[in-house]
Amino acid sequence: MALLAALALVILALTAGCGGSSTSPEIIVREWSAALNDGDNERAADLFAGGAQIVQGNDVFFLQTHADAVNFNSALPCSGKIVSVTTQDNTATATFVLGNRKTSHCDSPGQKAVAAFRVMHGK
Repeated sequence: MALLAALALVILALTAGCGGSSTSPEIIVREWSAALNDGDNERAADLFAGGAQIVQGNDVFFLQTHADAVNFNSALPCSGKIVSVTTQDNTATATFVLGNRKTSHCDSPGQKAVAAFRVMHGK
């Protein structure tokens, strides 16, 4: 199963971060998706706070460093075209249609995946 397809079960809690950015969760999600789709894992990782939490089913792990976030984004085999985003408070829920990335072939192109992103302090 594609890692991005598994995002149907993922909550990216981007909660650490410093400062007081007023950037909306939807904008952060769209920026992350654009970076991922462009193959720019560094730019995508810049949107994760230190200590960002990834939840996939019963598995929880933390992206303690920028390098961890780069590795997480690099491991995602699928791009995701956003087809809808809803927001409530500091959480955005995005639905993606999966596709190939510049660096990898998606094993479930055309499938939909859903991910929730909690954004605090602009990350």
